[in-house]
Amino acid sequence: MSRTIGFIGCGNIAKSMIAGIVKSKKVNSNQIIASNRSTPSLVEMEELYGIKTTTSNLEVAQNADFLFLTITADSYEAVISEIREVVRPSTIIVSVAAGESIQKNEQRFGRPVKLIKAMPNTPAMVNEGVTGLAVNEHVTESDKEEIKAIFESFGRVELVDESLMDVVTAVGGSSPAFTYMFIEALADGAVMYGMPRKQAYVFAAQAVLGAAKMMLETNIHPAELKDSVCSPGGTTIESVARLEERGLRSAVIEAVKVNVEKAKQIHG
Repeated sequence: MSRTIGFIGCGNIAKSMIAGIVKSKKVNSNQIIASNRSTPSLVEMEELYGIKTTTSNLEVAQNADFLFLTITADSYEAVISEIREVVRPSTIIVSVAAGESIQKNEQRFGRPVKLIKAMPNTPAMVNEGVTGLAVNEHVTESDKEEIKAIFESFGRVELVDESLMDVVTAVGGSSPAFTYMFIEALADGAVMYGMPRKQAYVFAAQAVLGAAKMMLETNIHPAELKDSVCSPGGTTIESVARLEERGLRSAVIEAVKVNVEKAKQIHG
């Protein structure tokens, strides 16, 4: 790919995406340009990955073939107002913020634009992200393939209807936080029985990574995989019974529920 990828905003999600793109070696670092209101993040990314940086949103918008708006939802109106006159008709614009609908941003640009709503997650940093994409009517099949190729450079991609993007936020964007809590709790249990904490984190994290990879690569239903670990009268089924007793499943479902409802509130 020889086109320019621009990021307006260089917070955690942008950093994760840039890291994943550069590490994939499918895009040269000098094809990426990022802007930010403050310079420390820009200096960090320039030093780490050799990308181009600027404090000018206009410079990014003028030069980007793929323009990622990795800013907070409350900044969208001001930023789009600033850049809308310089964005080329051929530029593919990707909004990355909960609560930012395609229709709302089409109205802000005030003219037909190629607009994509995306919800990636921070594991993009280690090329294990997952991203949901929804597109507007001006995005062609060729555009879809190009943007998918960027996201696939740091993980998996699923095209979804925009009505499901709040669910994508919960099950993809936010869920790494839930998973880190599970890993931490699992490690805490091991530490309670004498395992050094650093070693406990390795066991817990690798177990989660391996279980997820096994499910994705075998396409075996998670319940079947769970059953295969639960020997009759064994230790695992004892633990599974206790997790059921303490409401693990219902707690996770509730976490998804409140996440989706919060995203809907942000929509206004």
